[in-house]
Amino acid sequence: MPIPKCTKSGAFRHAGNLKDFRAYQSWENPRCEILKTIAKLKPMGKSLCLTCKGGRLLCGRSSCPLLQKLQIQNPIQGKLKETLFGPSPPSIFVGWKNYPNVFAGPMGTISLRDEIISGSAGPTVKISDAQILDNPAQWYGLDFNDIIRMRSMLIRSKKEQGVREKTKLLEDMQELTLSVKATDVEMQFKGKPHYSVSFSPISQPMGPTAILEKFRIAENTKIPQAVDSIVSDRLKAVESSSLLYQKGFDVYYISKVLSAGILGLEKNKKLVPTRWSITTTDDILAKEMMKSIRIYPQVSDFLVYTNTYLENHFEVLLIPGNWSFEQFEAWAPRTLWTLSQDKPTIAQESEGFSGRTKYAVTEGGGYYAGRFAVCEFLEKMRRQATTIVFREIYDSYVMPVGVWEIRENLRHAFQGKPLRFGTLGSALKHIESTLTIPIKEFISRSQFLRQKKLGEFL
Repeated sequence: MPIPKCTKSGAFRHAGNLKDFRAYQSWENPRCEILKTIAKLKPMGKSLCLTCKGGRLLCGRSSCPLLQKLQIQNPIQGKLKETLFGPSPPSIFVGWKNYPNVFAGPMGTISLRDEIISGSAGPTVKISDAQILDNPAQWYGLDFNDIIRMRSMLIRSKKEQGVREKTKLLEDMQELTLSVKATDVEMQFKGKPHYSVSFSPISQPMGPTAILEKFRIAENTKIPQAVDSIVSDRLKAVESSSLLYQKGFDVYYISKVLSAGILGLEKNKKLVPTRWSITTTDDILAKEMMKSIRIYPQVSDFLVYTNTYLENHFEVLLIPGNWSFEQFEAWAPRTLWTLSQDKPTIAQESEGFSGRTKYAVTEGGGYYAGRFAVCEFLEKMRRQATTIVFREIYDSYVMPVGVWEIRENLRHAFQGKPLRFGTLGSALKHIESTLTIPIKEFISRSQFLRQKKLGEFL
């Protein structure tokens, strides 16, 4: 994947390679107005970019200047019109800015081609199937370019909507979201949409956006009876989310339903911004699974699972012991979020047997996506363990694609056969051989490992 490079025109172009990009742009050589502006902001420090990842706007700006400039243009601009008729995956998008008065709207396909994409890990994606375009569970193995190509076919319509406001648009969006098949929709926009692909550290890349004037569902939706029954019951959002998951509906479907304001007691129902619903769903489902995990037998060996995808490498260590969870994010220098760094930066979050009560600030949604995948696996195993996730993000991770890649990386790690070790030291020695950073750097930051002497591990 070519490395994006900022030019005087303010748009990213493609640099020849990562070395050229580093020489061109850095905190010490801030040729780009993005970094010049950020450097002047107080108390914003350049290290906060990694904590924020553009998601919380810690710098005080209305939008992340790094993500704002990471835009990809496409010749499909000429195909965009003021009207659209075609299938929705089905899905909606709910923004978070200016909450509780947000922009929300259904998503539709700009153009469907009878095209096959085959990823490096062997998946086959048929572009003419609109459902694929908003289902990360089916993306594993596709590279950055493939993901962007798919997401560029989706147009995100938007209209201002109070999160508790009852409107015809809300009713239609909720019906569309509950459907389990692609559904034809008709949209009329206020002006011709402008093509771009935007990025978020939480949600998937987004294609062009347009102000919605009129919307109509053009065919019958397909809502499973089990879903209709669960959402119609007087249940809290936690209870209905768990029931949907137990019925076999994936986390991606549940997060969309939660975002559409369908779940929960009637007095509490409201639209939930997409980025919040993703993390909330991971949190709800993991906490429900932990109730069972805490009473399961402990794993009997030291187990190590591994996986690498989208320039992210994972090592997962299951240690005999009570349930607890720790996750490391080790970022290579000179990634989008570590332009200022000349050595790896390690973030760490953890929780003990009884769980956590505060938000995982340093890792954000990535922590909850990782914890969900681990809990999902332990629940299937009917075991508990002290679990440590080592995640290394290489410098070739050039753009954020959302926390789904963490979730799917770990899901695929657990599909493989684990390596078994008789001691913690031997397990850590193996893990160190697969990492680019010395294991002692993780041990010194670990809530679970630093209590022991380093010599016990080596």
